[in-house]
Amino acid sequence: MAELEPVIGLEIHVQLKTRTKMFCRCENIWGDDGNTRTCPICLAHPGTLPVPNKKAIEWTVKLGVALGCEIAPRALFHRKHYWYPDLPKGYQISQYDVPLCSAGRFVLPTEEGDRAIGIVRAHLEEDAAKTVHVGGVGGRIAGAEHSLVDFNRGGTPLVEIVTEPDVRSPEEARRFLQLLRQTVVELGISDAEMEKGSLRCDANVSLREPGAEFRTKTELKNMNSFKFVADGIAAELARQRAVYESGGEITQDTLHYDPATGRVAPLRSKEYADDYRYFPEPDLVPVEPPQEMIEAARRELGELPGARIRLLEAEIGFELASGLVTSGRDDLYARVPGDRRVVANVLMNQFAASGVDPANVNAEELGKLIEAREAIPRAAFADALAASGNGEFSADRYLAEAAISDASELDPVIERVLEANEAQVASFKAGKEGVLGYLVGQVMRETGGKANPKVVNERLREKLRA
Repeated sequence: MAELEPVIGLEIHVQLKTRTKMFCRCENIWGDDGNTRTCPICLAHPGTLPVPNKKAIEWTVKLGVALGCEIAPRALFHRKHYWYPDLPKGYQISQYDVPLCSAGRFVLPTEEGDRAIGIVRAHLEEDAAKTVHVGGVGGRIAGAEHSLVDFNRGGTPLVEIVTEPDVRSPEEARRFLQLLRQTVVELGISDAEMEKGSLRCDANVSLREPGAEFRTKTELKNMNSFKFVADGIAAELARQRAVYESGGEITQDTLHYDPATGRVAPLRSKEYADDYRYFPEPDLVPVEPPQEMIEAARRELGELPGARIRLLEAEIGFELASGLVTSGRDDLYARVPGDRRVVANVLMNQFAASGVDPANVNAEELGKLIEAREAIPRAAFADALAASGNGEFSADRYLAEAAISDASELDPVIERVLEANEAQVASFKAGKEGVLGYLVGQVMRETGGKANPKVVNERLREKLRA
């Protein structure tokens, strides 16, 4: 069988952080007690009428402009019918054949060049409520004792972004999603946090011979981390390859990826547009975004994350540039003085692990700390990074407590360690340099971890080769 190429399209749901819900005045707040942010409109009581949220429309237009979409002069809301316990109306107010944003193009920088991912549409709708499964593993329906419905989320403004099937690997899907997420955050329209559900992703996955017609696709639902998106797609591609290699055919199903087992399992057969019985929402007039709204969105865009990756790439390489931008740490990087690659590496590794908000950091003091990092024990350096966002941080305090680097203080300790470890000394002189790490560790233990490991390493080598 010829080598098959992945064909991947993504459906991304972004909750907008407007003050109120999409069609009512209930506060749009995450994390409140269940069923405390509801009203007759979002609970679909008889006789209630929806009123669109103007800010949600403005923000959807802004997102559409950032995605290079055409903004519809006249968009329609539709009723999308389906029967779930978390949908009290029995339908969702969404957009169907005339969405607000369509025919876009999102540029994804890669090491090999730019990849243009087509955007089919970005349409505005209301979110469903949330079903909470009790008693299962990890909050999943499998093994749950019972399920509860929290209607707080019901009616939240939601933008669904649908890509063309232009993504060609699980890794590319992950990078696309990370860059899209950072773009949304910088637009100020959503927190886009997958762990909170304000960013959710489904993937349509298939295989084909390069350039051939598309084959049957499957849909992976509700993957809640960048890693799980990539892992889930990889697992489904492997499953489809095995089916084709055994002479079988793929059926169009909706699937669930279980990160605990690394396997995919069917949830239900795939729905089609006809199953939803779309028709125009009779209680809402068409949306006609004024040209001034579109022009204002263009003026407010600023430089998008993808462009900044390319600007930084020449200075620190693609991987570091991409990591800094998609994690939102490139602004801090630009403010911290020092060797550019060293600063970038610290921000992407040790600083990232500290959990400190980059906006709270005194960049000059952090630069001083990074410059002296090799003179500070690892644990003390980690403590200093963790304190760098407290508003009163000074690198001088940690530099004053820096590791012992004076040879006159270290040499007596090193001499004692060498005398106590004659076998290791002999091994080193016989060519087994791996024992040097053991000897460094002994010196560090003798000094309570306060010795400068770089200086210890250098002094040990000098003495062992004397």
